[in-house]
Formats: sequence, structure tokens, C-alpha cells
Amino acid sequence: MIDYHLHLWPHTQRDKNLTLDFIASYWEKACELGISEIAITEHLFRFKQADWLLSKWWECEEDSLLLRHSMENYWYMHIGADLDVYVDTIIEAKKAGIAVKLGLEVDFYRGKMDKVAKLLSDYPFDVLLGSVHWISTWRFDDLSDQISMDEWSLRDAKTAWSRYLGSLEELLETKVVDVIAHPDLIKVAGFFPDEGFKREFESSLVEIIIKSELVTELSSAGWRKPVNEQYPSIFVLSELTKRNAKFTLASDAHNINDVGSKVNKLRDILHSLGLYKIAAFTQRTVKEINLYDS
Repeated sequence: MIDYHLHLWPHTQRDKNLTLDFIASYWEKACELGISEIAITEHLFRFKQADWLLSKWWECEEDSLLLRHSMENYWYMHIGADLDVYVDTIIEAKKAGIAVKLGLEVDFYRGKMDKVAKLLSDYPFDVLLGSVHWISTWRFDDLSDQISMDEWSLRDAKTAWSRYLGSLEELLETKVVDVIAHPDLIKVAGFFPDEGFKREFESSLVEIIIKSELVTELSSAGWRKPVNEQYPSIFVLSELTKRNAKFTLASDAHNINDVGSKVNKLRDILHSLGLYKIAAFTQRTVKEINLYDS
């Protein structure tokens, strides 16, 4: 098995000094669960290099002043780590024999993804996850932020889901990333449109993913959230399987306790759909490996 979506720091905590021992502790926990390969994929916005490149991007958005201030506070609470140190430490872990891949989780920054691509091209990443965690400056999945959650009562769910899908499509069209992380994350807080619209959304999501030719992440993180199901839904998984899509497995852990969370269950879901291989990456090149040998 693999776990291809691991973070080093909770969102409530600024970065700590990153050491080889810290990476090794993640690897030890993964080994206890029978995981043979991990990918460290910290958020790009954790690093000061991202701030130099993208700082104050929210000022160009048309959301309320309240939302823009909330995003500004969120951004500066997270910034602080050094991308060079992060990369060097994971390379050191590789040399020490740890089966770890160097990755990042990359959000969508409208009109700035060419700059993001240029920054990332200077580093030897194995895998880049693409994700949408906010619509303009609304952090629709920030369950701990009351301002963000209050927005759900002010917005129509259909519009929110449509805008999310539009942002995801724009991100995938940039070709900056390799894997689509938690593809239907918009459902995280448990606010759904009517069933007919939901099915239209899911069908459109499948088409966007297939068109992108990217690998899809199957994530257990939703079982730890109000929606209480994996990302993506069984319908999306089934339709993607029919179209020969490739998948990675992911816990989206933000602390060592969640490393490998329910990846066995994810593996069983893929097996039930008739899949026996998953995607792994080296230097952003995909290779399929046997589901039960991984």
C-alpha cells in the first residue's frame, strides 16, 4: 500500500524545525500499517517562497472585506517554512533509505499558475497534488473558522458546487500538477444541492478528470469530516474506473496519528471495483504498481 498525501503540521500549528527524525517517525508509523511508500505533500502556502511569489493575491478577488481579511490572516498564520530546507530534508531521508517521495499540495491561484509552475520547476519533486480549498477567498472547507462556515448559510449550494467545479477545471487545465487531490472536496461540510444537481456535478467532474489525463486521489480524509465518506464518491469512482482512470491512495494526515488512516479500506474499495493496480510516482513520472504488493 501507499499513502501519497501526508502533511507535517496541523493547520492550527506553525511549522516546526523539520528534521530527518521527524520524517522517519512518519515512515515508522506507515511501516506499522503495512505501507511500503509515502509521499510528503505539504501545502505550498506554508513556505515563504510562496509568499514572495503570491503574497496578497486575495486583494484581487471580489469577495467581501470580511472574507479577504480572513484569508489574509489565514495565509500569514501558515507562512514560515523554507521550501529549500523542506526539499533538502526529504532528499536526506531518501538517502537514509526511507521510501519517501518528495511532493507538494498546490492550490489554485487564478492567473498566477504560470508563476507557480516556474517556482516548482526548480525543485526535484516526485509528485504534485492539485487541490481547490477556497472559492475566491472563501475557505469552504475550513471547518474551524466560523466566518467561513457562516458563508454556507448565505450561499446557494448549487452555485457553490458549480464554482468549485469551475476552479478545479481551470487548475487541471494548467497542467501544473500530477494528481487530483480529494476531487469532490466541496462536500466536506455536508452541504449538498438536490440529488439531481449532485449527479450532474459528479458526471461533469468525471469528464473533467478524464480530459485532464491526471491521476485521481482516493482519500480517506472525508471519513474524519462531517460528510463522513471517502473522496471521491462511489459514483465518481465507478465511472472513473469504467474510463480506465488511475488512482493513488491517501490519508491526508496532518499529524502522525492519522498517517495511513483507513488506507486498507480504500484499497478494498478499489478491489471491489475490479482494480488491482495503483499509481506511484518518481520525478513526476507515473508507474503502476500492484495494489496488493504496494
